[in-house]
Amino acid sequence: MKIGFDNQIYVQKQTEYIQKRIEQFDNKLYLEFGGKLFDDYHAARVLPGFDVNGKVKLLQAFRELAEIVFCINAGDIEKNKIRADFGITYDLDMLRIIDNLREMGLYVNSVVVTQYQDQPSADIFRKRLEIRGVKTYLHRPIQGYPTNVDFIVSDEGFGSNPYIETTRPLVVITAPGPCSGKLATCLSQLYHEYRRGVKAGYAKFETFPIWNIPLKHPVNLAYEAATADLRDVNMIDPFHLEAYGKTAVNYNRDIEVFPIVRTILQRIMGSASVYQSPTDMGVNMAGYGISDDEVVRAAASQEIIRRYYKAVCDSKQGRTDVETVTRTELIMKQLQLSEKDRPVIEAANRKFEKSGYPGVAIQLADGRIVTGRGSELMTAGASAVLNAIKTLAGLPDPLHLISGNVLEPIVSLKDNVFGLHRTTLNMEEVMIALAISGSTNEVVAFAMTKLPELRGCEAHSSHIVFQNDDDVFRRLGINLTCGPVFPTKNLFDM
Repeated sequence: MKIGFDNQIYVQKQTEYIQKRIEQFDNKLYLEFGGKLFDDYHAARVLPGFDVNGKVKLLQAFRELAEIVFCINAGDIEKNKIRADFGITYDLDMLRIIDNLREMGLYVNSVVVTQYQDQPSADIFRKRLEIRGVKTYLHRPIQGYPTNVDFIVSDEGFGSNPYIETTRPLVVITAPGPCSGKLATCLSQLYHEYRRGVKAGYAKFETFPIWNIPLKHPVNLAYEAATADLRDVNMIDPFHLEAYGKTAVNYNRDIEVFPIVRTILQRIMGSASVYQSPTDMGVNMAGYGISDDEVVRAAASQEIIRRYYKAVCDSKQGRTDVETVTRTELIMKQLQLSEKDRPVIEAANRKFEKSGYPGVAIQLADGRIVTGRGSELMTAGASAVLNAIKTLAGLPDPLHLISGNVLEPIVSLKDNVFGLHRTTLNMEEVMIALAISGSTNEVVAFAMTKLPELRGCEAHSSHIVFQNDDDVFRRLGINLTCGPVFPTKNLFDM
């Protein structure tokens, strides 16, 4: 729970640097915005003190100067690709983000559906946006992209893409996830701008890897673990080292594509590129916000362990491949990390071994570990959370926060009315029952005030948790890992 990142310094330096980059060009900058605008929980976990909504608050400093264009890959819409942090599809997440940006007074220009090849789901999504007044554009695949520069930088290449009408000095190109076509959209816009006589520029804002900390720093390794399924690897930027004699960290995809991007920029601008390295293209000041390196290293190490367990569970459920698991395991070994470095794992497993039911352990901010076990009545996660808030409230363990008079009707409803095979109460049902009990019981109401104190706590389940419990852990801000064991033999329960 210690702070290792100064968000105020970070926002100040970031704002100044982006403003300088806008002025470097013809007062027109296309800024490729990587990562998440809202709810950047990965950054907050590895950089304690980082504001999960810091990026969008940063944009508020440019409210009068900036407009936002979203990119979304038509293939991701077709495949219903899921954003792991929230368990919702990319297209729905983008709608959520647009609503939030509008509420904050930021101008959302339009949405670009990239890699469009007449996918039916993409057509439905586009119509849904246009009915609600959101402008949309379609970018089809360009033959030979990104290597066939002669064709790409021509009327048949970028010229075949519709020009996105923009009016402000800063155009933020963002997306709900990676591989959404942000770079191609930026370059396409530059092509059209220069044909119109506007000498616009391009820059990239990507929080990770952090270029001015060591290559094998746990924060940068945590980024590798987070993108193991994409096969990203952090590297020393050879172009930066050659041009300036200074070491900078970047990642393989940006380094590999830089010679091509530089050539495309030179072809569009008609002169030598202003950038000598992929690091040059970045505007990331996150490294300057690290105020306590020891705290940040410890937090990032925990994130790496979490990513390993997530990969193992995803593999068990057929959501990822063995190579992703192997890559995250190797990253753990680089830092000599093991499950012993995450105390909640042993506590949860011990609870399971003792009771025979799935066990969940939660480590509170002061280091105390509270456990709960599953039962016929409620899930292990619900039990652990109830025990945690009792502990924080200083209430005795035998005390029942929720009376049987509240729980039994819910169980009866699930069994006798809904006809559900499994009547065990999940975390959401238990939290609702807790709220009902709190309306008539001051002790329960007091215990409920401790729920916010669980945000940022670490937890582990001996078994894979059901989707509903996973969602509630996420909403409570508890960092959950799970052992790769199914809670039941049933197929449908998962």
